[in-house]
Amino acid sequence: MADYETIPINTLFEIPALNPGAMKNSSPFVAAPLHQEALGFPGELVDDWQARAIEKLGELLKKSRALQVYMDSCVKCGACTDKCHYFLGTGDPKNMPVARQDLLRKIYRRYFTFAGKYFPKLVGAEDLTKEVLDDWYSYFHQCSQCRRCSVYCPYGIDTAEISMAAREIMDHIGKGQKYCNEILGKVHQIGNNLGLPEKALIHTLADLEEDIEEETGVKVRIPVNKKGADILLVTPSADFFAEPHVDGLIGYAKVFHQAGVSWTLSSYASEAANFAMFIGSYEQMKLVAERIRKAAEELGVKRIIFGECGHAWRVAYSFLNTLAGPFDFLDSDYPVPQHICEFTWDLIQKGELNLDKSKNDHMTLTFHDSCNVARGSRMGDSPGGQFKIPRAIIKACCNNFVDMAADTIGETTFCCGGGGGLLTDDLMEIRTKGASPRMQALKDVVDEHGVTHMAAICAICKSQFAKVMPSYGFDMDSVVSVHQLISNAIILDGQVQ
Repeated sequence: MADYETIPINTLFEIPALNPGAMKNSSPFVAAPLHQEALGFPGELVDDWQARAIEKLGELLKKSRALQVYMDSCVKCGACTDKCHYFLGTGDPKNMPVARQDLLRKIYRRYFTFAGKYFPKLVGAEDLTKEVLDDWYSYFHQCSQCRRCSVYCPYGIDTAEISMAAREIMDHIGKGQKYCNEILGKVHQIGNNLGLPEKALIHTLADLEEDIEEETGVKVRIPVNKKGADILLVTPSADFFAEPHVDGLIGYAKVFHQAGVSWTLSSYASEAANFAMFIGSYEQMKLVAERIRKAAEELGVKRIIFGECGHAWRVAYSFLNTLAGPFDFLDSDYPVPQHICEFTWDLIQKGELNLDKSKNDHMTLTFHDSCNVARGSRMGDSPGGQFKIPRAIIKACCNNFVDMAADTIGETTFCCGGGGGLLTDDLMEIRTKGASPRMQALKDVVDEHGVTHMAAICAICKSQFAKVMPSYGFDMDSVVSVHQLISNAIILDGQVQ
């Protein structure tokens, strides 16, 4: 159990009593020089860090018109104050989106506006001091970049973009976060977040093939580096080793097998996730995305399909072509890229999958909309497909499904509490407290409808929930993959019953 007190989950939208500075000392481990330098950042805080930070902020303002607008347009209306799960879970006023934004905005005003340069106290401008930098490091790593606050902001101010900018500035002055930067180094060097080498990956997948054959009596292959395959599957590396992720991977394999398609994974680009988005680095995002393009070209595939990972899908859907396109060497008859849920739902609609719903009758399901899928992407050919398609898949393979409250799902979904580069044990307190709103919404449907499990299509969400659910009285295996449900229900041709 946690050695800190979580705020009780009673009334979902009850604004907590203000607790100034409650999370001031919650911050992630600082990246070691090795991890910083591998990404081209200074190994430690540079001597002239104030000047470099201000210079970098100036560069970002010139690059991003949106960031400039966000710095200028806030009118302190209060619409966002109670929309952040971290504020609701901690009561720390600096976890209000407007207050978190102001950590950067007051520096912007001091050095980039006329009033701030000459009348700083009148406009809330402050000098960039070590104390301010410490606040940046704590509170910008208490933002999961979920963008829920932006849904409610009448001016559309996106705190995620501000958080990303602040982290990019800190990386460039030598104060980066260990978790994200170490992971990016593994991707560049080996190809996935886990640092799982090719031989270990191939051995792991061979073991899974044996497990599937033992279960079904059918030889279902999970190929790696198969040249000439039609489909390249790029999935989060969590799918290779841990439950419930691996059960989702087995579901993908069964679907591809039953569809009779030729597919493969790549050991060179065995990671769908792109943690560079969390640190706001376009250059690093581009390097990670280009690995996927290179793998697709070398394997000669016609399609790229992404597995269940929230921010991987956001990066793929919104940025992949900009980062690594054009993908004109792929088959133009198919979307570039495509989500595994889109692929599976198309087969279900065509009647090409035999699904026995009763295989999931031991569960009553609800569904968690993952932030980056909900607010940063789409699925299918109509608006809202990212909400409809996963639910349609669940209903196609399960008899018992109940949605959580309408204002906690869809576009206004609550974050799991572990996204945006926060999925590290050094941030367990903020992760656990930030999960409180989602846990309350889940508790409501558990109490009212007997829900036993919550499905998700994001690797970070599934990892986060498995870790924090016990703090709220739920079993850690109460979270499941959507394609885990497909795996349970699908009846393969020739399967031993």
